[in-house]
Amino acid sequence: MFESFKQLKQLKELQSAIQKEEVAVERDGVRIVMNGAFEVREVSISSNLSGTKLESAMRDAFNDAVKKAQQAIAGRFAAMQK
Repeated sequence: MFESFKQLKQLKELQSAIQKEEVAVERDGVRIVMNGAFEVREVSISSNLSGTKLESAMRDAFNDAVKKAQQAIAGRFAAMQK
């Protein structure tokens, strides 16, 4: 029973650490900062981007940020398992 409480505490600590994790991606003039809860914290766009080029850069930067956040979370889980 106490083992369950210990695991619950570890999971809550992990959840808190993951939410504080931040990743930043810059791609083709677009910078996105995202936390471990997949919330976008910052978006910066170069003034020389417009139209289709802007849409493509935003999509690519966002997808890269999500992948990077997922990798960071997976790393935290792997570290917890050891």
